[in-house]
Amino acid sequence: MDWRVKFVDYPQQWRRQRDELLPVIEDTIARGDLMLRQQLHDFEDNLARFVGSVRAVGVSNCTDGLRLLAHALDIGPGDEVVTVAHTFVATLSPFVLRGAKPVLADIGGDHLMDTEQLGELVTERTRVIIPVHLNGRTVDMHAVQKAADEVGAVVLEDAAQALGAAFERRTAGTFGLASTYSFYPAKMLGALGDAGAVLTDDVALADRLLALRDHGRVGKSDLDGWGYNCRLDNLQAAILDWRLRQLPEWIQRRRSLAARYDEMLRDLPDLQIPVGPDADQRRFDVYQNYPVTADRRDALAEHLRDDGIETLISWPVPLHRQPGLGLDHWQLPHTERLCRRVLSLPMNPELEDWQVEYVAGSIHRFFGGSGR
Repeated sequence: MDWRVKFVDYPQQWRRQRDELLPVIEDTIARGDLMLRQQLHDFEDNLARFVGSVRAVGVSNCTDGLRLLAHALDIGPGDEVVTVAHTFVATLSPFVLRGAKPVLADIGGDHLMDTEQLGELVTERTRVIIPVHLNGRTVDMHAVQKAADEVGAVVLEDAAQALGAAFERRTAGTFGLASTYSFYPAKMLGALGDAGAVLTDDVALADRLLALRDHGRVGKSDLDGWGYNCRLDNLQAAILDWRLRQLPEWIQRRRSLAARYDEMLRDLPDLQIPVGPDADQRRFDVYQNYPVTADRRDALAEHLRDDGIETLISWPVPLHRQPGLGLDHWQLPHTERLCRRVLSLPMNPELEDWQVEYVAGSIHRFFGGSGR
């Protein structure tokens, strides 16, 4: 389809970055620096500095980052992992596949974990709590850490959608034992393919992850144990390192676009929109997504499609209602209601002001407004 407004405009992104990225790509290939070379180490150092962590470990994707953490922490049968059902399945799968039991919290009005429920969900069997910082907004980490401390659990932050976000002036991903980031192409910081990272202040854990990502190797020929092949390749690392330098500007652009959406959509009573960039002084939101909610979500999505506007539903079926996962004993009414109503509007640094106005005008027409 010939979209007037794409959800993520990869061709436009490449047109804007091509002249500066091509030399980075060519130099990496010309040097033969394809795996575990300096570009990866530079990116890991720069990423850790950007987030405010001691160490960063580049991995093949965010899911593998969680998988390595589950292994390093020896998560297994009898352990409980507390998280939410309004997330991608990868948040839980690495732990469940090692025999852990999922424990699911409902969500609040901001689409994030309802931390008030944690006191009732954690037990002496809770090994891990995974807050999911969704849409570029950070969970209330003080409440999460308090619940974890009460039972001796560790906190692993799923920050796949929150690079650069903050809670009370502290960056998402720096509260728990470790955090994982996704560099899937549509993320805040996207690779040209799959990529991810684990960040931590625990040097021993970082060293363990370095071995696990490379078959258990701790040198050219020495093995620390059994491991995986989850390395971040140098070409993606070089691309990510260049893009990381542009990220602060891209974050400000996202916040500017969010402010424009807020200005143009706030007067629609049948549409709920995210908190504006300057409305919550406790948080610095980076707007990985701009999710709206409406009772007539499906009809709205179809209307926008007819107007050439690409949207995304994340996720129409929550994890505990996926028949193949065996989680249907959980009752999560707020999660289920959100999944029937949520719709993400186009949000990316390539978005033009006129496109935001076009999207907002289309939404006004759907609700019978002026169209502005």
